[in-house]
Amino acid sequence: MAVKIRLQRHGKKNFAFFHIVVADTRAPRDGRYIEQIGSYNPNTNPATIVINEERALAWLAVGAQPTLTARRILSYEGIMLRKHLQGGVAKGALTQEQADAKWNAWKAEQDKKVSGKKEGLKKEAVKKAAEAVKAEAKVNEARTEALAKKAAEAAAAAAAEQAAETAAAEAPAEETPAETPAE
Repeated sequence: MAVKIRLQRHGKKNFAFFHIVVADTRAPRDGRYIEQIGSYNPNTNPATIVINEERALAWLAVGAQPTLTARRILSYEGIMLRKHLQGGVAKGALTQEQADAKWNAWKAEQDKKVSGKKEGLKKEAVKKAAEAVKAEAKVNEARTEALAKKAAEAAAAAAAEQAAETAAAEAPAEETPAETPAE
């Protein structure tokens, strides 16, 4: 029986997440499996990977073949490196302490990269939020200037209308006394 480590699709349309399973190659993609060893959610940034490293390493040791995507996930988590180092220990090329030291150094570097990416994403989000606030302030300032200009124009128009009314009221009053002496 050929055994594969592969992804089993779950979730909904356009929002899938995957279980990482060990299954017989003849089983359907989302069907029967031997053991579930983890999950993979590509919808988050960075992608969320939860995997039982010991079980994955045990299945690799007994000959389970990962699919291309599963291999990339296992490599990203360092399980393929650990399998490689365990092979070196079995051949006598390395001691267990040297293999553990190499794996721990690699894992520390990988964790540093992931945390750097998360911090970069947070800084970028804060920067975008600050830019959005500045843009909104500019728009609000332009609106207040436009309203102030409109109010000033309305006040000027009202003053001109008031002046015209007073001028019109004074003009007939000046003309009527001129007419009365002519009678």
